[in-house]
Amino acid sequence: MKRRDFFKQTTLATLATGVGVSSVEARDKKGIKGELSAREKDNWYQVGEGKKGVPSRQKHAKYDVVVVGAGIAGICAAVASARSGAKTVLINDRPVLGGNASSEIRVTVNGVMHLKNKYKVERETGIVEELLIENWHYNPQESYPVWDHVVYDFVTREENLDVMLNTQALDANTKNDKITDILCWQASTETYFTIEGKMFCDCSGDGLMAAQAGAEYRTGREAKAEFNESFAPDKADGWQMGASVMMITKDMGRPVKYYPPKFMIPYEADKMNKRRIKHLKEGFWWVELGSEYDIIADYEENRHKLLGYMHGVWDYIKNSGEFPESANIVLDWVGSVPGRRESRRFMGDHILSQPEMQNNKQFEDAVAYGGWSFDEHCPGGIENPSEPPSYFHARFEEVYQVPFRSLYSKNISNLMFAGRNVSVTHVALSSTRIQATCGLMGQAIGTAAKLCIDKKWTPRELTQKDISLLQEQLLRDDVYIPNRPSNDQKDLAKQAKSIIASSTSSGNCQLLVDGLGRDKIDEVHHWESEGNNATVQMEWEKNVSLSKIELKADTNLYRNMMMHKNPEKNAKQVTAVPPELLKSFTVEARVNGKWKEVANVKDNLTRLVKLSFETVSTSAVRLKLKETWGAKNIRLYEVRSYS
Repeated sequence: MKRRDFFKQTTLATLATGVGVSSVEARDKKGIKGELSAREKDNWYQVGEGKKGVPSRQKHAKYDVVVVGAGIAGICAAVASARSGAKTVLINDRPVLGGNASSEIRVTVNGVMHLKNKYKVERETGIVEELLIENWHYNPQESYPVWDHVVYDFVTREENLDVMLNTQALDANTKNDKITDILCWQASTETYFTIEGKMFCDCSGDGLMAAQAGAEYRTGREAKAEFNESFAPDKADGWQMGASVMMITKDMGRPVKYYPPKFMIPYEADKMNKRRIKHLKEGFWWVELGSEYDIIADYEENRHKLLGYMHGVWDYIKNSGEFPESANIVLDWVGSVPGRRESRRFMGDHILSQPEMQNNKQFEDAVAYGGWSFDEHCPGGIENPSEPPSYFHARFEEVYQVPFRSLYSKNISNLMFAGRNVSVTHVALSSTRIQATCGLMGQAIGTAAKLCIDKKWTPRELTQKDISLLQEQLLRDDVYIPNRPSNDQKDLAKQAKSIIASSTSSGNCQLLVDGLGRDKIDEVHHWESEGNNATVQMEWEKNVSLSKIELKADTNLYRNMMMHKNPEKNAKQVTAVPPELLKSFTVEARVNGKWKEVANVKDNLTRLVKLSFETVSTSAVRLKLKETWGAKNIRLYEVRSYS
């Protein structure tokens, strides 16, 4: 593949020569594997060795799966891939993980909310839920910098997973229709990395790596007629939803004056249609700027103006006289990195659209779900005050499905996507962009990557030949796929002749093997004990060879658990480990007529608990469930067993 004109015409060319690459043209001929580390002008005298040296600024690595972008989508993709057994690298261009959710930007990890049913919430499980529970356990103070480290620990402790921070994926080499390797620049070490891989996942939002590989993408708003979208404009245009900067305040307990910076842009309250200042604690998401043509090229200009507009709002609060209650309130943090909502949307074999989501189309290749309202932000953002800042076009009766065909490239055969850059329309993106929904997509493609490698299939071939392989693994890993119960033939629990419980206050212990890992509205799929210290026992007619027990406990999926910039929003949440969650239990197997303990769990923090132990030949297994994190009863949704 020829090097893109992009590299020659932008500051990347300056960057390359600045670190000693002899010429961009030479790199163009040699490709990514050229002599990137030639540093003829580097005048380095190594005092310790007493001689001249040449810095080594080129490295090469090989992985099974390469994930670019470490927002919630990329984190879930990388962790899922690594847990599947693939040697994985997670590449992030920032010094912290989390993307829009990180301390640099501080967007709440929202998920399915605002549903038009009695619960309103259908919370996401799997990897994204693990992260949120751990955060409440280790970070009850709701500190965003501490959250960064909770996420960092979560990712870096994962076996098979390497993490590269401060690293931008700049370019990609392709052969035929496959990416062979990518070029990365790690600013903190002044090093170029050539990363080879078998499967590539672009979860970076903007998708520079995928664009450099030649993956087809589009930007802007589709016309109504293209996908029969009632919320789309009559005529297609180039507008993309904008980026926002956020802020947080604190009370000093005494009056403090505010002196705005010179770059402040005044807030004209009389012109700001529905952009009203309703509180002084955190915000304001409507300090936002979109772009009509190329929001990536406009980034730095927009960032500068956004900072000006944010300080303009605060200047109005402090100095207009309209908010006397602000006398003691000061800015404690203002974001310097805008949080983006939209840029490139890469095209897959399917483009998810508004009618499919509203009509709850059932996809044979469904692998994730969403349910946030159609929440389209207006063109131009704060510079277009004639329109309101956001249109909550419609809410959903129930969650919609996301097909796998929207998560891989239609023209690059080993490239997948998760996050805001997937194959959806502009209107559809106004819902699918929500971070917990993006996390489900990430877990789906991370899991799919290892299956594709093992089967030597492309993602398209996985869809066509046996999508149930992916779906069954996701269901086993506690990802909910609406209207798709599990039917895992390897699960020995389904073969048990009987399942009995010491007590039952609701549900039925037979429901633990019905293939549904959560309740549905007015439809029970759980067993719940009367009190703690309960027992569930499975019996087989003949001995089975057993080495794994897996169960799904309760975390109350109809209640939110995200961290907020404004703790006042936690009124309807539990700001701790869910009290319903099973905390401690043991597993016993009956061997030669005697009960033998094979697993002992204490201080459990996950809804899905997977236990492995030395293989036993047994006719029965007994779960001795001791206590929860606070609830008076113990609830389970599923029990599985494997040899």
